[in-house]
Amino acid sequence: MSIHFSEIVYGPIKSRRLGSSLGINLSPINGKLCTFDCIYCECGWNKDGRNDHTLLPYEVISEALEARIREHAEGLDSITFSGNGEPTLHPDFPKIIERTREIRDTYCPKVQISVLSNATQLHRAGVKEALASIENPILKIDSALEDIAAIIDRPTGSYSVEQVKENLKWFNGNFVLQTMFLKGNVEGRMIDCTSPEIAEPWIELAKELHPREVMMYTLDRVPPLSGLEKVEKEKMEQIADRLRSEGIKVIVK
Repeated sequence: MSIHFSEIVYGPIKSRRLGSSLGINLSPINGKLCTFDCIYCECGWNKDGRNDHTLLPYEVISEALEARIREHAEGLDSITFSGNGEPTLHPDFPKIIERTREIRDTYCPKVQISVLSNATQLHRAGVKEALASIENPILKIDSALEDIAAIIDRPTGSYSVEQVKENLKWFNGNFVLQTMFLKGNVEGRMIDCTSPEIAEPWIELAKELHPREVMMYTLDRVPPLSGLEKVEKEKMEQIADRLRSEGIKVIVK
């Protein structure tokens, strides 16, 4: 099952993490473009979205942003960049964020701007700075272990957890760390993200990065890979408490 966002701006929708959220899709309208091919992605597999790799120009996105934000300014909690893939892949991402801030400040200055990113493009010029300029840079590391991250996230190119960790240190803790917790049989290998061998290295990574907030979440929709299951919230809370004892805010969903 795939969920593709067929508009540049969609919603508002009720987000379990961000409240009333107006979504922004910088990825192709009728396709999917991502540096990951996650086994849990609500948009399905990358191969199912290959028919359209067209990235809309800045001017079209800016016009759509202003029209919809002006229309839905009342009652919003977040303007959220997500959609059919990795938003920071858009070549004009820094300029789009700057324009979004201008529009937000004009029509709904109390609304937060959020970006859901897999943190693979932090090396590109202006991306880190753009993310640092918003309220909620929500950046993903799904496992501290390279082999587990490769299994869960299925990077489409080179990917190093260690390199992402080094890039995240640039934020000096002023970001939100997002991690998916799941369990199941993946190509003959049993994985449980709450097991000590997977959870302990992640706890140490989170303590080292010391983000201002951690979002731990589990499956909410049917994933593209069959056989995956939610993990027990009680186990997630036990892991979360380890970070809370270090003074890190943790939200478990």
